[in-house]
Amino acid sequence: MIQKVAQLVMLIRDYDEAIGFYTGKLGFEILEDTRRSETKRWVRVAPPGSGCSSLFAKSSSAQQDACVGNQTGGRVFAFLNTDNFDAYYNKLKSNGVEFVGSPRNEGFGKVVVFMDLYGNKWDLIEPQKPYFNPASNSS
Repeated sequence: MIQKVAQLVMLIRDYDEAIGFYTGKLGFEILEDTRRSETKRWVRVAPPGSGCSSLFAKSSSAQQDACVGNQTGGRVFAFLNTDNFDAYYNKLKSNGVEFVGSPRNEGFGKVVVFMDLYGNKWDLIEPQKPYFNPASNSS
């Protein structure tokens, strides 16, 4: 039996500004952008070749507004792996992405924290090889 996380919901303020950041600054692809109603869209984005996507959910209440950019209480929200840390880090830097601290080497690989347009923290990681990849686990 195989399970995988297919998509995660991300609270946003505006569909178009979120699409602009994730596609323009991070290089993600739009997988789907379907209008569901006058105010609701089904928008999914993901890094090229990723098995997991982010579904944008536009905030629709004061309680949700308070969580935009703080979905994890100030902790790292997501982990974005790359196979070429230096190239992707430099691309994000040149695109104006805000970093928290400097890149560092850890036991699991090279890592730096960056912020999305709302302030959610992401870990950019080039995992040390070999690393556990559940998609390639055949047992």
